[in-house]
Amino acid sequence: GDFCRYFEVFCRIDELLKGLEQGIHQKNHVTVAIDGNCCAGKSSLAAMLAEIYDCNVFHMDDFFLTPELRTEDRLNETGGNVDYVRFRDEVIHGLESGCEFEYRVYSCAKKAMERTVCVTPKKLNIVEGSYSMHPTLADHYDLRVFLTAEAEEQSRRILRRNGPAMHSRFMEEWVPMENRYFREFGIASKCDIVI
Repeated sequence: GDFCRYFEVFCRIDELLKGLEQGIHQKNHVTVAIDGNCCAGKSSLAAMLAEIYDCNVFHMDDFFLTPELRTEDRLNETGGNVDYVRFRDEVIHGLESGCEFEYRVYSCAKKAMERTVCVTPKKLNIVEGSYSMHPTLADHYDLRVFLTAEAEEQSRRILRRNGPAMHSRFMEEWVPMENRYFREFGIASKCDIVI
């Protein structure tokens, strides 16, 4: 079922990788963004791609704001809930260097950088998570995918995944922030594939 649902994504990635081999692009790698609603299946699609292709996967959840960046102004900014500057500096610039690089993983639970990940360059790189299509990042991708989930289904999935205590926080705080980002920046309309 899922494979059929994402068939177009696989086809487009295959095309891009083929173009890479034939030297059609000036680049030595392909980068794919998977943005979309909370609980729409972004992590699952990224995991599926990682089983099929030899690729790097980066999670936007590892780039949430550190306590010192969580100012009222920043949280009121559309798409400001993620550290897009650090993501660009550590991951996007790292990928564009074509060399090995490192990035830091932030833990919301510990409110601190948890570990450093060393990345070996690969032809295919997947960036999954809400805010991956932030305007400061969007131009760096070769393929942009947007996954949708209806509000009721999304609420059910959040409850199942995160439990009742976190459910209300998601529905009252994080989901409205995401929806504002999607709406104000027209994220789905900037993507190549919407599922």
